[in-house]
Amino acid sequence: MQLVVQNRGLYYLSCFILVLGFSTSVIGQTCSNNGETSPSNTSSCICPPGFGGATCTQPGCGGTIFDGLSRSLAQSSASSTGFANLTASDCTCESGWGGVGCNVCTTSSACQVAYAAVNGNASAISGLGGLSGLNDTMVCNAAPTVWAAGELSCQVNNPTLEAIYPLRSTLNILRTLNSSLSPLHNTSGTLLSPYNSSSIYAQLFYDGVEQFFCTASSCIQTSSDSTTSSGNTTLNTWTCQDLSCTCIQNATFCGGVPVSNLTSTIGGLTGTLVIVCDSTNTCHFQQETINNVFGSQGLAMEGCVFGECVTQAVIDTTNATSIAVASSGTELSGGVIAGLAVVGAIIAFGLAVVAWGWYAQRAAKKLPFNGGQSGGISVRWSDISYIVPLPKNSLSSLISKPTIRGGKTVLDSVTGGIEPGQLMAILGPSGAGKTTLVELIAGKTKSGKYTGSITFPPCAPGHRPRVAFVPQSDILPSMLTVREALTFAASLRLPESLPAASKVALVSTVISKLGLDGVAETRIGATDGTGRGISGGEARRVSIGLELVGCPDVLVCDEPTSGLDSVSAWRVVNVLKELARGGGVAIDHQGSHGHRKGVAVICSVHQPSSRLYHTFDSVLLLSNGRALYSGPGGLAPAQYFMRMREGGGAGADVLPYDEGYNVADYLLDIASETPDIPSMPLGTNVADKPRASVSAEEKGNGGKDVEALSTQILEPGMYAATFLTQLQVLCGREWKVLRRDKTLFFTHVGVACVLGVFCGGLYYQTGLTIAGFQARVGCLFFMGSLIAFSSLSALYNIVEIRPLFLRERSNWYYSPTAWLLSRLIFDVIPLRIIPTITVCTITYWMAGLAHDAVHFFKFLLIIVLYTLVMTLFNFLLGTLFRNGGIAILISALSALYQMTYAGFFVHLGSIPPILRWLQWLCPLNYALEAISVNEVSSGLMIQDTLQGVPVNVSAVLIMQLLFGFGLNHYYRDVLVLFGFIAGLGVAVIAVVWLKVRERR
Repeated sequence: MQLVVQNRGLYYLSCFILVLGFSTSVIGQTCSNNGETSPSNTSSCICPPGFGGATCTQPGCGGTIFDGLSRSLAQSSASSTGFANLTASDCTCESGWGGVGCNVCTTSSACQVAYAAVNGNASAISGLGGLSGLNDTMVCNAAPTVWAAGELSCQVNNPTLEAIYPLRSTLNILRTLNSSLSPLHNTSGTLLSPYNSSSIYAQLFYDGVEQFFCTASSCIQTSSDSTTSSGNTTLNTWTCQDLSCTCIQNATFCGGVPVSNLTSTIGGLTGTLVIVCDSTNTCHFQQETINNVFGSQGLAMEGCVFGECVTQAVIDTTNATSIAVASSGTELSGGVIAGLAVVGAIIAFGLAVVAWGWYAQRAAKKLPFNGGQSGGISVRWSDISYIVPLPKNSLSSLISKPTIRGGKTVLDSVTGGIEPGQLMAILGPSGAGKTTLVELIAGKTKSGKYTGSITFPPCAPGHRPRVAFVPQSDILPSMLTVREALTFAASLRLPESLPAASKVALVSTVISKLGLDGVAETRIGATDGTGRGISGGEARRVSIGLELVGCPDVLVCDEPTSGLDSVSAWRVVNVLKELARGGGVAIDHQGSHGHRKGVAVICSVHQPSSRLYHTFDSVLLLSNGRALYSGPGGLAPAQYFMRMREGGGAGADVLPYDEGYNVADYLLDIASETPDIPSMPLGTNVADKPRASVSAEEKGNGGKDVEALSTQILEPGMYAATFLTQLQVLCGREWKVLRRDKTLFFTHVGVACVLGVFCGGLYYQTGLTIAGFQARVGCLFFMGSLIAFSSLSALYNIVEIRPLFLRERSNWYYSPTAWLLSRLIFDVIPLRIIPTITVCTITYWMAGLAHDAVHFFKFLLIIVLYTLVMTLFNFLLGTLFRNGGIAILISALSALYQMTYAGFFVHLGSIPPILRWLQWLCPLNYALEAISVNEVSSGLMIQDTLQGVPVNVSAVLIMQLLFGFGLNHYYRDVLVLFGFIAGLGVAVIAVVWLKVRERR
């Protein structure tokens, strides 16, 4: 019958199926329907039951399956373009037989009567080994279960298929479990199983004309109980391998209607075939391509009739042995096993790290404590010169280290020293080099070239005592109290072997020495004035206290009085004076008493008052990087310059000193207005007090880069606390911050709830139409994009906390790895993962996505993995760029890039090849593909009407057509996202270790 496509809707619908076709050709065979050439007559074929003719192309018409070569066959007709047509041949089945082609027995006596009509009184079990003498009564098995070889015939009812092919479609299947046990085994001219093993034959008839035939081998039959909406049922499943289908050329399905030629599609049906039948006379024909078109359950067949002629002896002797019964358990797939292995490996690695940390922590606590002795160390610096390189202006300097082209001299052969117990002031106008000198003494990493030597008698050359450095700006944890901040520093900077009680006592001593008892339990607050907390002078003393808890031998302060009023500045300097005299703090532990020795305290001071100036024991005056004076304080500097003025020569231009004038202001006037006066000669006596000379050994460390010197000093393993202790203390601080700043967490969760309700309402209960499916994927895309943009807050948090991390890392509080892990626990989990799970859970159930726990948790797994990817990516940007604006710009642009290459806005296959490769670098592409595949793998079917034509196809087909996602890519995408997490995690750790360090 000629099929006419009635409208354009049918044409477009047929294209849905045609695009799945594979380029295969129909291989011509001598014998059709998988028949074999007769050994006795090569011009004829031995055909499967129900077929005959010279080439097995004619289906049986009437008669029974026992008739063999004598069975009447359907004839070709003009209406079917020369094909054998069961409908046109007016074939009628004999009593007790049914199905298309009359191959299915329907009554118990039909098999015995048909067999006797052909074989007379011959026993049906003759020739069946091992069954002679048993009950040879022939019966008709009308159940789905097969004992030897059984026929089934089903109606193919699918709205989409019927829209293209509106006439009756029937599928006949012969299932052979053991051909040697079937009475058909002795039927002349009948080929039961060409493989001599379990197999199936299948033929599809359209309006009585065969369209294509399939065969598969190595079949396994299983039976299991199942519970459905209609009640309990028994499932009979045949799983076969090596499926092969052949289209009959010019049949309706195979070129008879060119616009709907399915030859290549049918020829591409290969691989595994599964036929599932239940007790409700419904079967499903399942194969990968068919499942993609008609859903995960395959092509539904209804009104199935089962019939197998088999002897009672076969049933009695093969019961419970010839049929494999499905196990009540469920086997885990390879992907699930691999995922469990990965999770198990991660858990095992984490437990191993914790065990190692616990062991190292216990070992450190058992080490003997060597007392709390500090101080008694002098400082000598000789011929210190420092040059800042000038970068060469070129394009290459943007991506590589600038080429040094000369440089600016910041310090020029500066020499000086300080004894234990003294308080030194380094004076000079702005730009004189004060900060640079104190940073070099403190051993800070500098970017310029350094020459000269810095020694610490009585320490041997190359050995560095504990030198504490208080920077000019106060960078403090705003959410902690003064006592908590000092306790945090003591826990990380003092040895593990010192008990916690001794550390607490030390913190209390420092608080008392610094005069902070009144604000000890007050939160520090923002030191930039944006938040309420302690005063500026108190904050400066807290900064000093953070260094004192480490029991330093030398204390270096960079302008400790800047920004303070005269009273606060006096209190700070007075504290430093007491620390220098009293030797800092001492630790008592188990009878080991710390000896109080003087501590050398060096301060750069910008413009001290007269009262403040006279507090200092010694003074170093700098001008344009040169030391104009280095010696005792008080009036000694003024007297020195007055003698220089009276001596004439180069000192004749020195300004006179007026009695009663602030000496500090006078020294600044000299450094500013007469900077060309000669530097103070080495060993000059000032006020009859000899200067300590510098030995030749101290001068020998010349020409070294500051960064290289710092590397020699700060050797690995200088952390006072073990890794586990570092992590515990950091987590404790993060927990306090999170608990006190409740608005941070509740804002994230509250916004997540609002966005979840909004997104869920926007996609509320999406339908099963084509537009509804696109809305489902759009909902999934919206959630992925929301995660990409909301993770920007992680970048801001890193930029905000970066200065505190730099200060604490430069003082060797903790390792970068411990810091990153604490951020992962107390930033990623409460502020990223929990809000993300909240918004996605609300949206998931409101939108009506796959309603089962397995698909929901698989969806959450992808969401959590993608959240970790984006959080780590923003961590990387926050650590890589010091400018937060640049990092935010790059993160926003990367989110737009991911939206473009996710596969929602543009089909990835349509992107030009020169740009298509960028999809492999897009995490959102893998995340969207995984959650889309997870959604359609739940058996989602599209039920729609296209221009009056009913559509009932699998959502897999629409997904592949519109977005190009792969059905089997879920676990691949999971592994790829894990790869992104691992790669970005390593990159963040590497950047933090190598790049995020203090450089002055």
